[in-house]
Amino acid sequence: MSAGGYEKISLDFAGAVARITLRFPERRNAIGPRMVGELLDALAVVRATAACRVLVLQGDGKSFCAGGDFSEMTGAENDPFVAKGDYADLLTALWSFEKPTVCRVQGHAMGGGLGLVAASHFAVAARDAQLGTPEVGVGLFPMMIMAVLRRRMPRQTLLAWMLLGDKHSADEAKDAGLLHAVVAPELLDGEVDALCIKLVERGAASVAIGLRALAEQDALSLEEALPKLRAGLGECLATADAAEGLGAFIQRRSPAFSGR
Repeated sequence: MSAGGYEKISLDFAGAVARITLRFPERRNAIGPRMVGELLDALAVVRATAACRVLVLQGDGKSFCAGGDFSEMTGAENDPFVAKGDYADLLTALWSFEKPTVCRVQGHAMGGGLGLVAASHFAVAARDAQLGTPEVGVGLFPMMIMAVLRRRMPRQTLLAWMLLGDKHSADEAKDAGLLHAVVAPELLDGEVDALCIKLVERGAASVAIGLRALAEQDALSLEEALPKLRAGLGECLATADAAEGLGAFIQRRSPAFSGR
């Protein structure tokens, strides 16, 4: 089933998995204000769809996302999608999303595209993919994506990526902490699907509580985080999924989670 009204992306549902596809292949899915607004809208739809357990973020054509679309940096202020928010809002929405998000990476994931990779919970890439922060080469700097990259990468590695602006292999990106898995290009879809199957089987209620708690504690000290996490554990224990999971463990059977 496809949800619509979009020009630069598509949103499709198949069972418990939603797929948001960047659809601007003529510019290697470069991301501009219109695409950002459409992505924010699609994320809200996915969040509100109770039957959806997992989100896949992918790109149409040969690349995932080549970065920012400099031809769209200004204008279109009256576009209703543009009014939904900017790229910083998009990174925040992805980073704090309460359903597991899997980024499928092929071709290039540069600049703003790399930010989407880093803001997702999981990223699986084809071995021939290339990732990087090339902004310094055009007199800019990867400002907003730095916020998510610094939470994924060692400081010295991040400095080298940002200041040198080189393209990096998928294996190098995995070593840097940006990717969950790297596979041969022909195995990419199978790896993403297998990961989605595992995630769908988890209790949706506890997953949402846990992901929310993880995002909330990023800016907290240990002393501030632990009381919030204690409260989160209590919230998990009160769910039907927790009762089912614990009962299944005791009875040595597979749990049948309801998402409540």
